[in-house]
Amino acid sequence: MADFLLNVNGEEVHVSGFADENLLFALRNRLRLTGTKFGCGEGQCGACTVLLDGKAVRSCLTPLGAAAGAKIVTIEGLERHDVLTPVQEAFLAEGAYQCGYCTSGMILSATALLSANPHPTERQIVQHMDGNVCRCGTYPRIMAAIKRAAAATSAKGAAA
Repeated sequence: MADFLLNVNGEEVHVSGFADENLLFALRNRLRLTGTKFGCGEGQCGACTVLLDGKAVRSCLTPLGAAAGAKIVTIEGLERHDVLTPVQEAFLAEGAYQCGYCTSGMILSATALLSANPHPTERQIVQHMDGNVCRCGTYPRIMAAIKRAAAATSAKGAAA
């Protein structure tokens, strides 16, 4: 066991664990950040998606040791001062969830996409979101939410 210094949602925290242990279990079991979900455990469903230095990664495949020193953002760390991000607002407005299990991973993947590409085409959205699975099949609403968030972000940028 070793002590790892992590930057999670803007706060530095010490976590004891093994370097090859996955980040998902450290977040959920040690830090009690349960918004990040365990899905398949193989990086195929996207339920465990977090942002690592701004990029969407599967926390079930990310070793704890590899996350040390990086900026980690979970679903709990997106909103600031009770203000949701445009992606979170769009998911609510479009009802882009049903059971909600995949939602945190979807929102974090969409956040990474719009951060890298504020004006994605429909094809780019589909390609980027391809690794996130929604068992309830709300893909049309998810697509609408991402488009809405892109438009809202563009409108804010134009207004500023």
